[in-house]
Amino acid sequence: MPDVSPLARNGVSIDATYAEAFDMRATALVITAPTLRWARIAATSLTGFATSVIGCGVEAGIDAEMAPETTPDGRPGLRVLLFAGSTGELQKQLVNRVGQCVLTSPGSACYSGLIGTEPLKLGDGLRYFADGFQISKRLPDRHIWRLPVMDGEFVCEGTTGLTKAAVGGGNLIVMGRTSDATLAAAEAAADAVAGVADAIAPFPGGIARSGSKIGSKYKGLIASTNHFYCPTLRGAVADSALGPEIGAVLELVIDGLTPEAVAAAMRAGLAAIVALGPERGACRIGAGNYGGKLGRHHFHLHDLAPEAAS
Repeated sequence: MPDVSPLARNGVSIDATYAEAFDMRATALVITAPTLRWARIAATSLTGFATSVIGCGVEAGIDAEMAPETTPDGRPGLRVLLFAGSTGELQKQLVNRVGQCVLTSPGSACYSGLIGTEPLKLGDGLRYFADGFQISKRLPDRHIWRLPVMDGEFVCEGTTGLTKAAVGGGNLIVMGRTSDATLAAAEAAADAVAGVADAIAPFPGGIARSGSKIGSKYKGLIASTNHFYCPTLRGAVADSALGPEIGAVLELVIDGLTPEAVAAAMRAGLAAIVALGPERGACRIGAGNYGGKLGRHHFHLHDLAPEAAS
C-alpha cells in the first residue's frame, strides 16, 4: 500500500509514490489521405487492438494531427506512434498493421515519422504485394515505393526509423468518490496527455479501468486484476490501497519516445486532474510501481505535481 502524502493541490491528495516505467522500442509513422477524415480512419484502424504488449504485441496511438504544409505529400495527415518490447516484434507489427489498415484505406499514403538509430522495413516489406508492378523512386530526402491499387497508387516510404530510447509504463492512478467524478478527472487527464508531443496513452480513450498487477494465483497468467485498487474488494482483502471515501479508480498508462516525453505527459495529466478539483473529479492521485524491480525509469509524482497556488 503506498504512503498517502500530505502533499495536496486544490484539495486533491497526491501520493508519495512513483510510476515505474521500462525501456521499449518505438517508431513513428505519418499517414496521409485526401481528407483528414480518411487519414484518421486509417490511423485509427492501424492503432486498434494496441493497448498493451501483454496481449496485443504492440502499444500504439495517434500522436498528433498534421496540417498539409507539414506532411511529405502536402495532404492532411496524422502521426502515429508504435511501441514494442523488441525490435523484432515492432517490425512484425509495423508491416502487418500498415499492410492491413493503411494500404487498404482509400487514398492513403504512409511515410516515416521518425529518424532513428536504424531502419525498420515499411514499403521495403510491403512492395511484394504489387506482384512485380511496384515502382521504386528515390527522392533527395527519402526512398518511396509506388504500389498500384484499385483507386490509383499506394505511396509508401521504404523504411522508418527505430528508437531504443523509448519508455513505456508511465502511469497515473485516478481515485474519486464516484464513478462519474473519477471518469471526468481521467478524461481531463487523457485530453491533456493527448496534447503532449511524442507521447500517447494507448488504452481506449486513453483510460484503463482494468489495471493489473504482476502475476496471478492461476498458473501461466502473467498479470491479473490489481486488487489493491478495486473498490469492490476493499472489504475482502487485507492489503487494499483504498480508503472508505474512494468509490471508483481509473488508470492512465503513458508511453513516450523519450523519458522527457513521459514526464511531460504525466505532468500535464496531473495538472488537469488537480485543476478539476475533488468536487468535480478525483480526490486522490497515485501511481503504480513494483518496488523498482520492473523498470529503471521512476517518475515521482511529487516532482511532477503543479505548484501550489499562491
